[in-house]
Amino acid sequence: MKRNLVFLKLGGSLITVKEQPHTPRLEVIERLANEIAEARAQDPGLLILLGHGSGSFGHVPASKYKTHQGVQSTEEWVGFIEVWRQAAELNQLVLRACEGAKLPALALAPSAMVLACRGTVASWNPEPILLALKERLIPVIYGDAVFDIELGGTILSTEELFAHLVGHIQPSRLLFAGNELGVWADYPEKTKLLPEITPGSFPQIKAGLSGSAATDVTGGMADKVNQIVSLVKIFPDLRASIFSGEVPGDVRRALLGENLGTQIHS
Repeated sequence: MKRNLVFLKLGGSLITVKEQPHTPRLEVIERLANEIAEARAQDPGLLILLGHGSGSFGHVPASKYKTHQGVQSTEEWVGFIEVWRQAAELNQLVLRACEGAKLPALALAPSAMVLACRGTVASWNPEPILLALKERLIPVIYGDAVFDIELGGTILSTEELFAHLVGHIQPSRLLFAGNELGVWADYPEKTKLLPEITPGSFPQIKAGLSGSAATDVTGGMADKVNQIVSLVKIFPDLRASIFSGEVPGDVRRALLGENLGTQIHS
């Protein structure tokens, strides 16, 4: 399975207008679903675990209630439910686009499957995902509110969920489609795009990376790159790409093996 399996994340800043609360980019979501369908048609052996961010849906109430820091009070549990509700609402829009593209996608909500401990995955049975992939279905996960045995509740990003699953499912590639061309060495000036990052080069370029330009409680680009670099250290055969999903056709090309944006490898 490893050779043909790809984890693909559609970033929240790509599928929503992240500066405008509760605003999806429906045409973009539909285009991306069609590109995934085109890639599967061109490569029938391709297996995809699809993930997406919450963008201007879940991140807004999460920031208001500080859900990622823990959930204890009645008001915080109200916020927890609001994060869950908005993340699920955006997920339904993604699934609807997948249905329109005739993709066999089904959501496996982290809130119902994952238990955290101090903000990291404590337990998660990957068997439903493995069985879905075996049948060439497309399991869909997303950044979500989850119960935490120490904090009460918290939020796990798609990157954190991917990182946990890599050790259990072992994809060959991680693809992160966002609204940037890749990783900029000098964000927000954006004059130097990094073609590649390795564990050896990361310490030198880390200071030039920045977080997110919009509300993002699960960290921005610097945290994302740090997580991926940690993964390729542990799994040297793993390769990751951070690229723009704004360019029509690039998600399809990336799924079919073309190196786009910034490559992260051992």
